[in-house]
Amino acid sequence: MQNVQKVCGFLKQCKAYFLATEDESQPRVRPFGTAHVFEDKLYFQTGKVKNVYRQLKANPKVELCGLAGDKWIRIDAAAVEDDRISAAQSMLDAYPELQKMYRAGDGNTVVFSLRDATATIFSQDGAPEVLKF
Repeated sequence: MQNVQKVCGFLKQCKAYFLATEDESQPRVRPFGTAHVFEDKLYFQTGKVKNVYRQLKANPKVELCGLAGDKWIRIDAAAVEDDRISAAQSMLDAYPELQKMYRAGDGNTVVFSLRDATATIFSQDGAPEVLKF
């Protein structure tokens, strides 16, 4: 649990981090801003109408990368869709600004948790810190 909280806190410090997926053998990278712990798992949110959703369904392997100050993080994991309304609502409660565009159970809002994740926090003047969850 401590690793999940630490990684989530780091992603929130980044403000925006980047999520990489695969689209028919072409890498795709885009900024994300949601990072939330629900039931001891790290979640992010998107919409089912977006290309990233289709890409995650075809290949759930992802890599996230973000920069906060003089440190950066890289996370490799599998993204697991959670279709429970309670998981989506927890995300929307944590990010009320999303409620202008999304609602739990609206057929579009979707949240993913990270499974089998390895997060590495790097800095230029220290050894990398590896966190698994």
